[in-house]
Amino acid sequence: MNAGEDPRRAVGRWGEGLAVDYLTRRGMSVVDRNWRCDQGEIDIVARDGDALVVCEVKTRTSLRFGDPVEAVTWRKQLRLRRLAGAWLHSHDERAEVVRIDVIGILRRPGCRPQLRHLVGVG
Repeated sequence: MNAGEDPRRAVGRWGEGLAVDYLTRRGMSVVDRNWRCDQGEIDIVARDGDALVVCEVKTRTSLRFGDPVEAVTWRKQLRLRRLAGAWLHSHDERAEVVRIDVIGILRRPGCRPQLRHLVGVG
């Protein structure tokens, strides 16, 4: 964690790094991270064969507010779909398939992180 950094941001940044490692170990190529526009932010953009994958990463340190993947509601999925279109447009790219994935990470103190990958949620 950087000095003065919000602890929640540090946990989120750590989780995104873990997610990138996980996706690349599974043969996906990460093409962008933390891409922002006026509509919002995409945590990870990756290629999985012909598919462009927009991946939302949610990292939590407890289940007090539910499983991390539960934070990605249908509204958030809709926003991610719009962001995927904006990303493609701004990068002048094409994709046969655009997929929305969610990676939920539970990082409890003293325990190994638990990672859950939902493929094609939206």
